[in-house]
Amino acid sequence: MGRIKTRRVWLSRFLVSLVSLAVRLVVLSFSLPSAVRPVPVIIRRGPELQRFRRPSLILPASMLPLTLLSFTLASLSIPGVHGHISIWHPSMYGFNVTQQTFPYDNRPVAPLMNMTFNQWWFHGHLDYPPNAGDVFELPAGKPATTELACNKGITSYWASSEGHTDVSQGDNPCPSSDGSFPSGAMHTTGFDDLKGCALAIAYESDVTKIQPEDFAVFSVNQTCVWNRFTDFQVPERMPPCPEGGCHCAWFWIHSIDSGGEQNYMNGFKCNITGSTSNVALAKPQVPRRCGADPSFKADAVPGNCTYGAKQPFYWFQAERNNMFEGTYAPPYYTDLYNFKDGAQNDIFVDSYVLPMPEPSANQTVLPELVTPNAPAATSRAPAATSSIPAAMPSASAGTAPARCSVCRSHRLDVQKNSLFGFQLRQKSFSLWHPF
Repeated sequence: MGRIKTRRVWLSRFLVSLVSLAVRLVVLSFSLPSAVRPVPVIIRRGPELQRFRRPSLILPASMLPLTLLSFTLASLSIPGVHGHISIWHPSMYGFNVTQQTFPYDNRPVAPLMNMTFNQWWFHGHLDYPPNAGDVFELPAGKPATTELACNKGITSYWASSEGHTDVSQGDNPCPSSDGSFPSGAMHTTGFDDLKGCALAIAYESDVTKIQPEDFAVFSVNQTCVWNRFTDFQVPERMPPCPEGGCHCAWFWIHSIDSGGEQNYMNGFKCNITGSTSNVALAKPQVPRRCGADPSFKADAVPGNCTYGAKQPFYWFQAERNNMFEGTYAPPYYTDLYNFKDGAQNDIFVDSYVLPMPEPSANQTVLPELVTPNAPAATSRAPAATSSIPAAMPSASAGTAPARCSVCRSHRLDVQKNSLFGFQLRQKSFSLWHPF
C-alpha cells in the first residue's frame, strides 16, 4: 500500500508540473515574435571559447508551444534516466546523492572537468560515505560484476532512487526515450568506438589518507560502457586488504567522437576475498602513450610504455592532473596506454626483473616479465612478509615523465613549444608523452 501511495503522489505531482509547463508555453508563444532569429552563442570547448552563429530557424509562434511540449514529453517518457554513466553499489561514496544535494549537479553520473581537487576527488562525495558494512567484494582470480547505468533507477538498487521506480531494460545501461541504442549518455558512436574503463585500488582503510598517486589500476574492461552488467577480472595474486578494508574507484574517459573533455570517478569501499598471496602491489606510475594510434601514429612504440602498476588518469581538471594530453587526444584505458583488457597481472613487486629499463620514445630494450613459477632471485624484488601490502619499490622503473613542459596549457591561452604538436579542427594541441 505504501508503494502504491508513493507512486500516486509522484504521478499527481508530475501531472501538475506538466500542466503548469503547458500553460507557461502557451503564454510564452504570445510574447515572442513570429520567428526565432539566429543569435551568436558562446560554447566552451576545452581551454578555449568558440563563437559561432546558429543556423537560421524560422518557426511560427503558434507552433512553438507544441514543439517544446512534444520535446518535453519525449524527454520525460522514461522517468529519471537523464545523465551520463556511473558505477552503482551501496558501497559508493555519494550513493544517495541527488541533483538537489549540492548547489550544482553532483550526482554520481555527473561528469568531472575543470574542477578543483576537492570537487573531483571521489567526486566530491567524501562527506557522503557508505553505511557501515556496505563493501564491494572483489574475488581474487575471478570476475567482479558491476552495474553501470545513467540512473540508479535502472539498477538493482532502484528502490532507493529518486523515482523509486524500476525503469531497467535488461542489460541496457541507459535506455533512451526513442528506443535507440547506444544512447547519448554512453558517449559512443558504436561498439568500435568504446574506449574502456577501469577499477583501481588503494590499500588503505582510512579514506582521508589516500592520495591520487596511491590508486593502482588492477582491472580494465575495454568494452565499457556497453553493458549494464559489466565484469572486471580480478588478478589472482591480489593480496588481502588491511584491517578495515581497501578503497577502490571506477574511472572512465569516453571517446572524443561523442562528447567533451569529461572524466568520471566514483570511489567505494572494497575488500579482496579468497586471497592466497601476500605479494604487495608495486608503486603505481603514470601511464604513457605508446600504443598504435590510427589518428596520429600508426605504429606502436613499446619502449615508451609504462609497464607494471599504473595510476588512473587524472585529466582536464583545475588541479592535481597527472595527464596533460590535449583536447583531441584524451587518454584511454586501452592498449594505447598499455592497459590490456582484463586483469592487470603485472602490477606486483615481483612481476618484472629489476632494474627495469627507463621508458622513452627511443627505448629499444623492454622490461622482462618474470614467470609466475620462476624461483626467487636477487634481481627480483622480495615478496612482502606482511599480510598487509606495504609501500614497495615500483615495478615500472625510471623517473616519471616531465610535467607538461611540452604541452599546451588547458587553463592559460599560451602557446608552448611542443615535440609532438598538431593542428586539428582549428585547434592546437600536443601529446604530453611524445613518441
